Amino acid sequence: MAERAALEELVRLQGERVRGLKQQKASAEQIEEEVAKLLKLKAQLGPDEGKQKFVLKTPKGTRDYSPRQMAVREKVFDVIISCFKRHGAEVIDTPVFELKETLTGKYGEDSKLIYDLKDQGGELLSLRYDLTVPFARYLAMNKLTNIKRYHIAKVYRRDNPAMTRGRYREFYQCDFDIAGQFDPMIPDAECLEIMCEILRSLQIGDFLVKVNDRRILDGMFAICGVPDSKFRTICSSVDKLDKVSWEEVKNEMVGEKGLAPEVADHIGDYVQQHGGISLVEQLLQDPELSQNKQALEGLGDLKLLFEYLTLFGIADKISFDLSLARGLDYYTGVIYEAVLLQTPVQAGEEPLGVGSVAAGGRYDGLVGMFDPKGRKVPCVGLSIGVERIFSIVEQRLEAELLYKKNPKLLNQLQYCEEAGIPLVAIIGEQELKDGVIKLRSVASREEVDVPREDLVEEIKRRTSQPFCIC
Repeated sequence: MAERAALEELVRLQGERVRGLKQQKASAEQIEEEVAKLLKLKAQLGPDEGKQKFVLKTPKGTRDYSPRQMAVREKVFDVIISCFKRHGAEVIDTPVFELKETLTGKYGEDSKLIYDLKDQGGELLSLRYDLTVPFARYLAMNKLTNIKRYHIAKVYRRDNPAMTRGRYREFYQCDFDIAGQFDPMIPDAECLEIMCEILRSLQIGDFLVKVNDRRILDGMFAICGVPDSKFRTICSSVDKLDKVSWEEVKNEMVGEKGLAPEVADHIGDYVQQHGGISLVEQLLQDPELSQNKQALEGLGDLKLLFEYLTLFGIADKISFDLSLARGLDYYTGVIYEAVLLQTPVQAGEEPLGVGSVAAGGRYDGLVGMFDPKGRKVPCVGLSIGVERIFSIVEQRLEAELLYKKNPKLLNQLQYCEEAGIPLVAIIGEQELKDGVIKLRSVASREEVDVPREDLVEEIKRRTSQPFCIC
């Protein structure tokens, strides 16, 4: 022990000598000589096994789940899975990693976010980026042409994480897809109905589903004068309009991607429009857009889609938004994205900027990329962004208790009304004496005395409606 202490002191003194020489701007040769002596002393010192040399933490962009968080997560999954099953979906699973060539060229500019693994036994592998490409590979490999499937699993992206907003490098996706040949827009409408069903059941706030069509975007780019080779990269720029202003997007198109300013302005005339079926009908009469075959097909399908959505009773939740682009390369038709209009905020909380909470679209050509004969299987699907939903729920739960000594009952009831808590259990002296618990409905203010042994069943009965996160 004494020898080590003496050696540590020599290292300290030699380190001071090196720093002193640097401050004095001594010759490089002299500094190198003294640094070499310092390194030699450190080598003799060896590792200090008594000290921990690393910070104990989860990797960047990942997280652990506590029992409480797991309970919330499982409840959310139950709601989602129940909806998928009601619509006749079967569950599948695929490997967490795929051959690198399976994933290459499917994600546009986002391909740089794929995690590549080191060579393992002669195979180049990558962690899956989403569940859609593995599903297309599964269909082609098993020669399936018709299936409704759901898949809940983790995916991986080398993204810049923003964990308070539900953005991670390892996260769950909850996917539902319909593969097969059906009448136009019926599967697409069902996917949008499922999306609305789930978001309504979770009751995390009011939402809007934006829809567009890749054929309309491509037709719009063509009539505006965008070169074919720039379609996908300009599409990625347009997709940023939900986060930044049109001027910033235009500057990126012109300054970084070499688009002519007048072409960008022409695009701006279109992508800043949004509305319902009336906008679809208006664009069907547009003198330029109506002359483009792709755009005309897309607008015709959107008009039919809105008719089905009206029958489903969800047309008021859907907005035709020409700025919605969805940057993934494999989309071929209708695309959609659900966003929260107003995130739920409790007293004293900061607003939650969690972005979209669900998205999807049609990808008719993806399976054909894996089939040896290029046979296509039409597909459409959706993905629920559960990590962002977890972030909303968890922040709401943090405001669940009143941290006050002897708070007044009226204040507690008022808090429950503001927080959307449906039931209040009241236990006073009389309730303790009678062996009951007073259960109060916050909405109706009705109160009933419930025997203690029946309380759990009574709460389950009263809350057995669509799941409410309060």
